[in-house]
Amino acid sequence: MAKQKEEKTNVMRALDQKHIPYTPHAYDPDGGLDGVSVAGQLGQDPAQVFKTLVARGASGGLYVFDIPVEANLDLKKAAKAVGEKSVAMIHQKELLPLTGYVHGGCSPVGMKKQYPTVFDETAELFDTICVSAGKIGFQVELSPAALMELVGASAADLTAD
Repeated sequence: MAKQKEEKTNVMRALDQKHIPYTPHAYDPDGGLDGVSVAGQLGQDPAQVFKTLVARGASGGLYVFDIPVEANLDLKKAAKAVGEKSVAMIHQKELLPLTGYVHGGCSPVGMKKQYPTVFDETAELFDTICVSAGKIGFQVELSPAALMELVGASAADLTAD
């Protein structure tokens, strides 16, 4: 019997290409797509599972913010982190054309264009964090330092108190 080939996403291929170690995780999208449900399915601490959000600054520039799944993005803190007067979340219908990813499968790795990226500072507290592998049903767990270096990200306080 042929061995079933593990599905690789473009994010996993990009990490392989850069020799960045990661652990792939799969989950059942029917078990809930929200980050807290995904963390629960994977047996992960929700504080270590990060969601990727895309916002537009007052200047028109796009920015990527990665925050813990159970947190909310503080738009004022996000704007300050990227030097904008204000930022607003992009409309869901803009996500695919701008990033190449669908809602629920957006990853900071491998977007159509590399936008300025900021991780919530809590990412640096962990040895590993999980982010989307670029496809619904898949996550990758890896070193936040390696991930941030790959995407040229900085860290800041981004979450609402």
